[in-house]
Amino acid sequence: MYCPFCAHDDTRVIDSRVIDDGATVRRRRHCDACGKRFTSFERAELRLPLVVKKDGTRVAFNVEKVRHGMQKSLEKRPVTADELEKAVNNVLKSVQESGDNEISAEIVGDFVMEQLRNLDGVAYVRFSSVYREFKDVDEFLTAVRAAIGSQQK
Repeated sequence: MYCPFCAHDDTRVIDSRVIDDGATVRRRRHCDACGKRFTSFERAELRLPLVVKKDGTRVAFNVEKVRHGMQKSLEKRPVTADELEKAVNNVLKSVQESGDNEISAEIVGDFVMEQLRNLDGVAYVRFSSVYREFKDVDEFLTAVRAAIGSQQK
């Protein structure tokens, strides 16, 4: 595997761990050329459905887009990288379990919001305010109430 820092093509594995209930292998790697360490993840590649966007266009499901959206919502929140990764994998698992060849972007967004609601109420409200495109304060307050309700369970 190439080193992301110096692009040297020979890195060695220092440590391997199975995570996500056996769905992923996390590898700590070391580059002998520059001496830096980094982490790689190995997952089985499965056929994922196309995402049907609001305008009717279809795009390939992109787990990195899901991860990025969740990271933005979780900025400066007390959620670990492992918790985020587990939530992203839960979204991926939900998409895979849908069993359809196509899935609406709205359903994917609902999967993301469900995970964020369980992780952090503030992140849930952040994501839903952008995703749901609130038109007024009442819609925003409804999302806040939903976040508070899930935190009290």
